[in-house]
Amino acid sequence: MANAHDSIFRALADPTRRAIFERLCRNGDQTVVALTAYAGVSQPGVSKHLAVLKQAGLVRDRHEGRQTRYSAQRNALAPLVDWASQMAGFWEGKFDDLEDLLDRMDQ
Repeated sequence: MANAHDSIFRALADPTRRAIFERLCRNGDQTVVALTAYAGVSQPGVSKHLAVLKQAGLVRDRHEGRQTRYSAQRNALAPLVDWASQMAGFWEGKFDDLEDLLDRMDQ
């Protein structure tokens, strides 16, 4: 499972890839040409970013004639949501322990 987390974190670590993923989440299926208009990088650059996102399972492609449309796979974020929830619980416990210790020190 760590490999899935690693590939998703690695894919979303790049701000351009995050922006592309967010755009697909907000606006639905889009072509590389449409994504390039807002990405601030060349079409080959957008294609490379999409390949990384696809490899991480964050986007899926669908061929329509001569065009390829990309869509976000929001459910692919589930492992990160689970991980963040576990980490939140872990740190909440640590802060509760710290608060208990500080209360005991004040007495």
